[in-house]
Amino acid sequence: GVDVVAHYEQEAYELARSKGLQDKFTFVLGDAASLPFEDGFFDTIIVNDAMEHVDKPLAVLKECYRVLKKGGRIYVNFPPYYHPFGAHLSDVIGFPWVHLFFGDKTLIKVYKDLAGGMPDGEMRINFRISKDESGREYFSYINRMTIKRFNEILRETDYKVVYYHEAPLREPLKPLAKIPLVKEAFVRMVVAILEK
Repeated sequence: GVDVVAHYEQEAYELARSKGLQDKFTFVLGDAASLPFEDGFFDTIIVNDAMEHVDKPLAVLKECYRVLKKGGRIYVNFPPYYHPFGAHLSDVIGFPWVHLFFGDKTLIKVYKDLAGGMPDGEMRINFRISKDESGREYFSYINRMTIKRFNEILRETDYKVVYYHEAPLREPLKPLAKIPLVKEAFVRMVVAILEK
């Protein structure tokens, strides 16, 4: 496992121990855009629910390509940003598409107000909200990955697309999940299998 979040390391090792897999598991605390592995190291890479979180998605995909063996595959899935809970604020704001109705300034204030009273509220706030060079607060936990953006990034890589699917929110909404632009709000998950 690889992640930049320090407390995930302990949680990952505890999970591996609880499943009896501690001797088959290694966690690397680091940036997926700069992996400490030699070229062609992995047969398979799984990027599960992560493309919407990484700072440099193209760099991550290119780095994964570097460390994959020839014929190796990467499995990617992520919920697009305009998904009902694509802003990843549903731990305290359970309103679907809230990020379409309110701006970041309002959402940051509401998130801080709601999370602030929770036992781990400060951790939640610090995990999701950062300040830029000018001191402006922003949601740093999410990169606003859309279906369109992912496909543009994908075209900048050397992967062969073996499988690609945009899973609709619900079966009755399937027609809406096929309409350009509109589908961004009605696709539950983008799933891709890419080969080197």
